[in-house]
Amino acid sequence: MIILGFESSCDETGVAAVSTERGLLSHALHTQIAMHQEYGGVVPELASRDHIRRAVPLARQVLAEAGLGLQDVDAVAYTAGPGLAGALLVGASVAQAFAWSRGLPAIPIHHLEGHLLSPLLDDPRPEFPFVALLVSGGHTQLMQVDGVGRYALLGETLDDAAGEAFDKSAKLMGLGYPGGPALSRLAVSGDAKRFVLPRPMLHSGDLDFSFSGLKTAVLTRVKEAERSGGLDDTARADLAAATQAAIVEVLVAKAVRALKQTDLKRLVVAGGVGANQSLRELLGRALGPLGARAYFPPLALCTDNGAMIAFAAAERVKAGLVSLQPGQHAFTVKPRWDLADICVSAPA
Repeated sequence: MIILGFESSCDETGVAAVSTERGLLSHALHTQIAMHQEYGGVVPELASRDHIRRAVPLARQVLAEAGLGLQDVDAVAYTAGPGLAGALLVGASVAQAFAWSRGLPAIPIHHLEGHLLSPLLDDPRPEFPFVALLVSGGHTQLMQVDGVGRYALLGETLDDAAGEAFDKSAKLMGLGYPGGPALSRLAVSGDAKRFVLPRPMLHSGDLDFSFSGLKTAVLTRVKEAERSGGLDDTARADLAAATQAAIVEVLVAKAVRALKQTDLKRLVVAGGVGANQSLRELLGRALGPLGARAYFPPLALCTDNGAMIAFAAAERVKAGLVSLQPGQHAFTVKPRWDLADICVSAPA
């Protein structure tokens, strides 16, 4: 079965073709970074308009690269939420129109489930059950995953997510948009010990996160520097390194605690922050003594993409969790959508 998937939840337009038997066949992605840089962040109306321009050409590209025609597609999947309402509506509308025109079923997919299952696209593929650390944009969560649709929340952020802490701290340092990757690149040349920053909730005893206090601490350091002439290049790199070290230390500690609490040995890390090399290296060191292992999606699939949406739909089809009846084309999108709403059962 061939599934064509559309992702348009924020500032990236992704389309992919996945086979339930052969896996990922092809995918294409357009990022809107250059367009939004002028404004220092995502402008929802501009994002929606750009999705309209990109969705159909990307779909044509994906089908051509996979050697497929329209007649080869058996179902269409799309991100129904969470995300920006206007952006979600574009992908949903295009997908539903395509499905209606061909008499195919349309499958709404939860954006975070796409991220959650994306490491299964890599080789070796992690087996169920596992702990998942979701660090995508506005989400930081730890989940126990026993199978497709079988998720239990172990802990989540109480305010800013890790990705937001990266981006907001980078903006305070004058690093531009997108801030997170810029901060991580700069951190490589910095001394993380020069600035002392808090590790919020590091010793809370639970699996929840909080990063708003860290952002405030970064702001304090920036203002202190401004009173003495501002951040020079060396100080900016050192503050970037200290910020990254604080975020990563908390993420690693909580992930280790989750593995111990669940007695599991597999950790899946998904979402844009999963591409952070410091996080990958420190997790590797921390999990070794536990006899545990971390799994990541391919680097090209860490950010939002159509492959994870088409793949999540394929996994749901194989698990018998979606209806494949054609003709059901009334739809809605859910800018706020709890992952628990799509669970068939929680882990015991």
